[in-house]
Amino acid sequence: IFPADAWIKDEDAFHATLEQAAFLATARDLLVTLGIAPSHPSTGYGYIEQGQSIGEMPGFLVKRFTEKPDLKTAEAFVQSGRFSWNSGIFVFRPRVMLSELKLYLPELPALLLAEGKAAYARLPKISLDYAVMEKTASAAVLPAMFGWDDLGDWTALERLLRDENPNVEVGKHLCLETSGSVFYTTSGDDLIVTIGLEDVVIVRDGNATLVVKKDRVQDIKKVLKLLNEDPELQRWV
Repeated sequence: IFPADAWIKDEDAFHATLEQAAFLATARDLLVTLGIAPSHPSTGYGYIEQGQSIGEMPGFLVKRFTEKPDLKTAEAFVQSGRFSWNSGIFVFRPRVMLSELKLYLPELPALLLAEGKAAYARLPKISLDYAVMEKTASAAVLPAMFGWDDLGDWTALERLLRDENPNVEVGKHLCLETSGSVFYTTSGDDLIVTIGLEDVVIVRDGNATLVVKKDRVQDIKKVLKLLNEDPELQRWV
């Protein structure tokens, strides 16, 4: 399983790590996740605590998953050296995952086995982390040795495109005394003009404009929920 919003820098190292993960998954019947060494105490990622070393390669049994901790907890995790970010990349044998699903979320495989793809519309909406990985005793984490980033929020552009300029700009932007910000337009005809701003993200897409402080970009999901709940605003989603 590979998330659509993951960025991989070194493809050769990525392929080598996947081969190691496949070996673990097949030799030990484990559900293997790739763990990313945290570069800072992020509160936007899930964390995986390493348990017992597996031995034949730099892999560990998973001691616990922690979903998006507060800053103090994240700082303690990073300082301990025992935690990885959860990349959301999983490698496993289908029969092993099916067995764990039958144990921890039996209604899901029951529907799939009975109805096939026709059951998808009625399946419970739950992530693999919550459904299985946080409960199973068969989870393993393999440290990732390739460059990785999560493109799940707009600050990813800053991490990937940062240069000597005070802002990251994709599209036309005219600024006066503006720094530390991210600007993105989907149309070459749009212009963003800013005066006296710092640490913001501004996105112009079609006839909708997003303006948000960088430390609040995770709240965009809350706004999308509000837009979806309002019939008059759904056309902007």
